[in-house]
Amino acid sequence: MDKKRVLYVSQEINPYTGETDMGQISSVLPQKIQEAGRDIRMFLPRFGTINQRRHQLHEVIRLSGMNLIIDDFDHQLIIKVASIQKLRLQVYFIDNEEYFPPKQMFHDLDGKFLSNNDERIIFYCKGVIETVRKLGWAPDIIHCQGWFASLVPMYIKKLYAEDPLFENVKVVYSVFENSFKGVLSNNIVEKLLFEDLDKKDIARIKKPTIGNLHKFAVDYSDAIVQSSPTINNSVLEHIKSSGKEFLDFPGSDNYVDAYEKLYNKILDKKEQPTVAELIDN
Repeated sequence: MDKKRVLYVSQEINPYTGETDMGQISSVLPQKIQEAGRDIRMFLPRFGTINQRRHQLHEVIRLSGMNLIIDDFDHQLIIKVASIQKLRLQVYFIDNEEYFPPKQMFHDLDGKFLSNNDERIIFYCKGVIETVRKLGWAPDIIHCQGWFASLVPMYIKKLYAEDPLFENVKVVYSVFENSFKGVLSNNIVEKLLFEDLDKKDIARIKKPTIGNLHKFAVDYSDAIVQSSPTINNSVLEHIKSSGKEFLDFPGSDNYVDAYEKLYNKILDKKEQPTVAELIDN
């Protein structure tokens, strides 16, 4: 049997974004899944808080240079890479000078939530998918971790559904309690409509609160993980009413087995023949 491939699209990864619960899971989980025999790729935004010299980031010329159109404007996509030596992991970084300015993650130097966080999330999510396409690497599972990756499920299920690279992929979305106040922006829907999307496809995030972003990702995912001990009750109710595969909070220690079982469960579902295939045979 071919080695199964897992793509991790993360919001935080230790040590690059600091020692957080999300960052810890996003580094340990891929390591353990790789050791269990899976082929993995990891992606992270190249936030301005990441020390490129200390972590030895360098540009991957063969993957860089394409432009992504956001809100009818071209934005250059730069791909960088670094290694977590002690974990024997390689991380790809999505970069652009405009979207990832120095010393800033989600807030500006005065502590205000960045006004272009909506475009940054679009750029990151599209950038990951386009880079994977350029790599020609077909994942079996795409695991999105955190709200900054919350558009990936929609992109995969709507805009890239006919791409042979993603036609059989299963999408997992992890909900963390990490949050922001208010709305991501007032016009993210208008910016997304520059893509080949209908208003109904993105109606959920007409008001892009943190709760609605999570629900939006749930709508387009195949499985959901509660990755924090507690999450918003409205989001939790939406997950449970969705009928999707759901992994309740597996604890902060020894959680890898629970994730592995979830992966196997959705992969087994994928590999079952459809009714049409049974008829053909």
